[in-house]
Amino acid sequence: MNKQIKMALVLVLIFIAGLTLAGCNSGQAAIGVLDVTKVMSDSPKIKQFQEQLNVKGKELSDQLEKDKASISPEEFQKRQETAYGDFLKTKQELEGQIDASIKQAIEAVSKEKKLGVVLYKNSVATGGTDVTDAVIQKMQ
Repeated sequence: MNKQIKMALVLVLIFIAGLTLAGCNSGQAAIGVLDVTKVMSDSPKIKQFQEQLNVKGKELSDQLEKDKASISPEEFQKRQETAYGDFLKTKQELEGQIDASIKQAIEAVSKEKKLGVVLYKNSVATGGTDVTDAVIQKMQ
């Protein structure tokens, strides 16, 4: 009989411990989801970066066309390669700025909304708090 009381007491303690731990999980941090495609298409700041890249590409292209008639084909090819390299460098710099801007906005929104993690929407089947519009607002 004594063993049965001890066993019952152990089971009750395990049950109470389980309830306590389950209660701890209810305080988990919320999960946010971000639609990067929407951010890239709707954010005015991203559109500004894209416009800067377009202007740089047009400048380089116009300069090449202007010089084309007065230089040899070999020189034109060298300048074309140099212009392409300059364009890629500018593109990489702007992509870095875009990435930093998005990360900064995500951090601000996640603090405001008390989110423990923000995931990309395309990798979340269901659930989570959509923070896309808030991130776009923060980026302005």
